[in-house]
Amino acid sequence: MNENSFKAYFSTAELLKALGHPVRLCIVRGLLQKDQCNVTYMQECLNLPQSTVSQHLQKLRTAGIVQAERNGLEINYTIADERVKQVVALLLPEEEGF
Repeated sequence: MNENSFKAYFSTAELLKALGHPVRLCIVRGLLQKDQCNVTYMQECLNLPQSTVSQHLQKLRTAGIVQAERNGLEINYTIADERVKQVVALLLPEEEGF
């Protein structure tokens, strides 16, 4: 395996690890359906504490899966990695997000 192949495999493995939690997978699925969303909306839909949702969003941001955009006092999240659309569509073709 050459260095470029290894980097591609490593990048894909990191993406899958970040998606490997039910809450993060649900957040990503919901963002794919809504285009963008803030933590408050996600927290209410997922029925989880804001701190829990924020921790999962931070992991998704670190993995480059979501990006944040400030809009006044509110931060909206969107999908940043196009590969996520294909992965989630394959894994959860009929499932709903938040």
